[in-house]
Amino acid sequence: MKSRRPDPLRVGVLGCGKIAGAYGTSLRHLPSVRLVACADLNRSRAEEMAHQAGLRVTTPAELLRDPAVDAVLNLTVPAVHAKTTLAALSAGKHVYVEKPLAITLAEGKKILSLAKKVKRRVGCAPDTILGPGHQTALRMIHEGRIGKPFAASAFMQCPGHEHWHPDPDFYYRKGGGPLFDMGPYYLTALVQALGPVQKVAGMASVGRNPRIITSQPRNGKEIKVETSTHVAALLEFRSTAVAQIGMSFDVAAHTQPWLEIHGTQGSMQFPDPNRFTGPVRFHALYGTSWEETHPEHPENIQRGMGLAEMAEAIAARRPHQASLELAFHVLEIMTAVLDSARTGRRVTVRSIPTAWEPLPEGIPAMRIS
Repeated sequence: MKSRRPDPLRVGVLGCGKIAGAYGTSLRHLPSVRLVACADLNRSRAEEMAHQAGLRVTTPAELLRDPAVDAVLNLTVPAVHAKTTLAALSAGKHVYVEKPLAITLAEGKKILSLAKKVKRRVGCAPDTILGPGHQTALRMIHEGRIGKPFAASAFMQCPGHEHWHPDPDFYYRKGGGPLFDMGPYYLTALVQALGPVQKVAGMASVGRNPRIITSQPRNGKEIKVETSTHVAALLEFRSTAVAQIGMSFDVAAHTQPWLEIHGTQGSMQFPDPNRFTGPVRFHALYGTSWEETHPEHPENIQRGMGLAEMAEAIAARRPHQASLELAFHVLEIMTAVLDSARTGRRVTVRSIPTAWEPLPEGIPAMRIS
């Protein structure tokens, strides 16, 4: 007899900005979750999402009190990620929050403590690491394809987001900048490939200030920059591997790879860490050319795989992959990089997340309804 599939995790969306549409499109195809309600301080945004996805509109406070909501998908701006996540946990909800987990280490510690106290799950983006591109690359490393990894490089360098985002101000406030906005994609992939980071050395600067918005509807408006917009760092891993990273909102164009891992028996290029799939490239030691693998991927799956996998993990009573501990470790790395840039000293990273293991039942997005 076939075992009955657990009921979907009922999810309320808190924050209905630009990224919410991507989650809504993807999650409707994943059977382990069901969107039931949405809320935003700007009610018109919530009404628009509700109309598109067939949801109930509530206020943020009502969403947290709603007994028909098992988990909150927290898509608020980074500055209030900690406040809203703590409120949802206090209301007895599981939480899946957009990256970063928080903007200070103290906030992250509060989330760790409360989640343990109330016995609720917290998951955190990025979930691109669950996509077939990154799973393929990580498995190849896990299986020893490149030998023992000893070095890596990761680069995300672009002109900034004010040319496409309708409200880009928060990218240039505290908790924004390229490190906190885009860094989690690259750092999460590096940590899963190489293990925990133990020390960092960083340098940072500000390029253009103020920034001029060229997107609509605020074309021509200025943004005062309050955070570093170009960050370079060296990371020392507990495995003894060393990585260099470059995160920038000041670069017009570049030719550096998104993410490369080098080992004693070969080198590997990952797909773009901000995407769920893409070619994985491998070059053997003393080989003559790169070999490419192209993992398959359903076109309608975007953001939300992490939440779906967390829902399956809750039902199966096992740990989930886009975990609170992993997100906290990435947060500690990022705050350590900025501390190092400010003080001119190397900074120790103390947290140690659970080591990455292959998904026990494959990838949730491969079982779309």
